[in-house]
Parts: sequence; structure tokens; C-alpha cells
Amino acid sequence: MFKGSFPALITPFKNGAVDEDSFRALLDWHIEEGTDGFVPCGTTGESPTLSHDEHKQVTEICIDQVKGRKPIIAGAGSNSTREAVELAKHAKLAGADAVLVVTPYYNKPTQGGMYAHFKAVHDEGGLPVIIYNIPPRSIVDMTPETMAELAKLPNIVGVKDATADLFRPQVTRAAMNGGADDFCFLSGEDGTAVPFLAAGGHGCISVTANIAPRLCADMQRAWRDGDVAKCMELQERLTPLHDAMFCEASPGPVKHAAKLLGKCEADVRLPMTDISDESKEQVRSAMVGAGLLN
Repeated sequence: MFKGSFPALITPFKNGAVDEDSFRALLDWHIEEGTDGFVPCGTTGESPTLSHDEHKQVTEICIDQVKGRKPIIAGAGSNSTREAVELAKHAKLAGADAVLVVTPYYNKPTQGGMYAHFKAVHDEGGLPVIIYNIPPRSIVDMTPETMAELAKLPNIVGVKDATADLFRPQVTRAAMNGGADDFCFLSGEDGTAVPFLAAGGHGCISVTANIAPRLCADMQRAWRDGDVAKCMELQERLTPLHDAMFCEASPGPVKHAAKLLGKCEADVRLPMTDISDESKEQVRSAMVGAGLLN
């Protein structure tokens, strides 16, 4: 089972291309800082503006650099089932441990359509599948009942839950009727990561962990160790940082933060743009408050 702090990795760019050197160095830094695993090519990794070749390149670089030291859940989401299957097959060939597959966005499938989409990735992709349920971005919301049906398939192993509904893990467990013991519940919302753990969660796929990997990993570890006081102390320290990472559309703020740490350029691809001066100040202030900058 996947657990702990998994950064939803940014994709560094330089001169319009993937910055491989910065990306490799970022991965090594994360391992040194105690990160529990990685998720390349998700929303934070700007997968919508990566070409198919770049998407595969980023996945391959991540797997090659990590070399089995931490688990990798490769982004393989698409609103085209055929494309999602293709990306999942590539992730398997490249050596990923699992794939993260978002609920199909824009075309608004029914619950039956979502079930068929994920079953196809399950049947043809060849890797464990983490469902990514994020209604604010995809417009559709997978119900607990649909997720419970999918969880009966042996390679549907968990969910990244970005609903911000803290009752959802419990309702989903109830819908699974005793079948949730091996199902992994990962938060997709940094701000509610600790309450999500209290609701039965196992970890967080995090934006903030890109720039505060040790703090985020230590917070998750404190919960697993039963040190609730330390866990809450770290969450309170991180809260202004969580807010700052979404002062504008992600990944603009977190890429600016990574630049302030000297990890990569802040370049984003259109239609994303550089964040405002006001937002830059909010990001810097939050980083100073969290002890990431002097």
C-alpha cells in the first residue's frame, strides 16, 4: 500500500524544453529530505501542456533517476480512454509502480462511463491504478458506489481524493462493505491532509511537498507514529504555505517557490503565466514563516 508524502512533481522547464538536469537534481534532493514516493506528470507537472513524447520522457527520467529507491505513481490520465491506456502501458514498460488516472474531464461521462474507462485501463494497462477524483477540475465526481465497484477489480488499488469532503473516505469505506482493507486513500488537498488521515487516509499527494519535502514527510510520519501533537504542530507551520501554493492557479506559485530555493526556473507553459508580484510576496512570506527561507 502507498502511504506517506508523495509530491505531485513539478516539471522544470528551461528555454521552452524539459529541464532534465534540474529535474534529476530535484528528485535526489527529495530522497535526501525523506519523501516517501513520487507522482510525475500530474496536474502540477503540467501534463496538459506536455506533448506525448515529453510526458513519456518525464516519466522515464523520474524512474531512471529514482532507481527503485522510492515508489513511483506515474500520471497516466486523459479524457480519452485509448490515450490513458497507452500512457499506462508506457508507464509499465518504463518501470513505474502504479499509475494515477484522473476521472475523464470536459466530456463529462456518466458513472457507467467512468467505470468503463477505469476498467479499460485496469484490463489493458498492466499496472495498479490509483483513481484521481478531482471534481473542481474534471467537473465529474465519482460516487462512492462507483468507486466501490471498481475496487472489486484486483488492480484498482486506491484513490487520490481531491474532493475536500472529509466524510468521503468513510462513506466510500462503507460502500465497499468490508472490502477497503487493501484500498489506499490518499488526500489530494494539502490543507486537509491531517483531517483526511483522521478519517482513515494513508497519505497525501501534495503540491506543497515539492518545496517542503521534509516537513510534509515528517508530518505524515508523525501521524503514523501516533505523535498527534507533532503532526498538528507541523500542519500549523505548513498551513500558510498551503494557502500560498494556491494564491493563483497551480503550479505557478509552487514553481516560483522552487525558483526561490534555487531548484529550477519558474517557467510555466501557456495558458499558465508567471504569478503576480503580490502573489510572489505571499509565497516568499509563507516560505520564511515555514523556515524554508531566511
